[in-house]
Amino acid sequence: MISLGSDNHSGVHPKMLNNISKTNVGHSASYGTDPITDKAKTVFKDLFGENCQSFFVFNGTAANVLALKSLVRSYESIICSEDAHLNLDECGAPENHIGCKLIKLPSPDGKIKPKDIVSAIIRRGDQHYSQVRAVSITQPTELGTMYSLDELNEIKKICKENKLFLHIDGARFVYAPIALKSTFKELCKDVDALSFGGTKNGLLFGEAVLLFNKTSDFKYIRKQSMQLPSKMRFLSGQFIELLETGLYKEIAANGLSLAKYLQEKLCNIEELTITQKVEANSVFVKIPQPWVKPLREKFFFYIWNESTFEARLMLSFDSTKEHIDQFVEHLLSVKKRFPIAVNNKKENILC
Repeated sequence: MISLGSDNHSGVHPKMLNNISKTNVGHSASYGTDPITDKAKTVFKDLFGENCQSFFVFNGTAANVLALKSLVRSYESIICSEDAHLNLDECGAPENHIGCKLIKLPSPDGKIKPKDIVSAIIRRGDQHYSQVRAVSITQPTELGTMYSLDELNEIKKICKENKLFLHIDGARFVYAPIALKSTFKELCKDVDALSFGGTKNGLLFGEAVLLFNKTSDFKYIRKQSMQLPSKMRFLSGQFIELLETGLYKEIAANGLSLAKYLQEKLCNIEELTITQKVEANSVFVKIPQPWVKPLREKFFFYIWNESTFEARLMLSFDSTKEHIDQFVEHLLSVKKRFPIAVNNKKENILC
């Protein structure tokens, strides 16, 4: 079965396996004191700026929560999207490990709006009220959309003016410089912390926490939180393979191109409605309920919204046009088996 459910469902990029194999020679110092990890830190500095400090952890939940734990105290709060992974899919880890409050803002397109951020910054200095201390955004968002450079700069300005930390959940951050025709360095200017994803981009395991200002105590936070890898060279070496070779550009360009291709194919089927702009490696589409089960007989995907049957179709580093063509062929066969009347259908403005 081909999965369109998540880029976590794919295997490991062959270049990563080769990198791990090459790393697996002889003995080396542990807990990040090895030359490979030193080189990985240099690679991050080259791409993200000299003030970038990189720390490697096992998974995305740890990357998000520990990055924010280094910035926020328990009596403070974090502004985020109502759709944020931080809010919906971390099993309360921010509340449990930081003890802080999340302030959830509406985000119909996955993005929180600057005016809503400003409206949430209230009762500063009031000892009865959890103090707003940070803003966390996802780039690209959980809905596959992308904050534009102007939108990013506006949020950065608000954070700077109000002395708030800015954190980016970047599980798929490799797509940002490709889609926005920018650079990592430009995108992370005036950002305090970035959770930089590896696993969704072909790594066997591992994420990186990038801190641009406050870094002094993170090594203790990571160790106390049981996220310090002993044989770290096998994790950090994969980031060298991803970044130094330009592999991230290849993965992101392919994922974005295939998502656009899938969008184009789905736009030809009038019973479907594309619900979000396609700006990364996913397509969000409303599918008639009777089609869902037969579609899943050959292609797995998640229903994002159970009430509207909005599905998320996610491409991975190893997805191909042939996979998409096979999915669309199966979709058309399901359409023939389960015809749906289309009455007064509104124009799909995203097609």
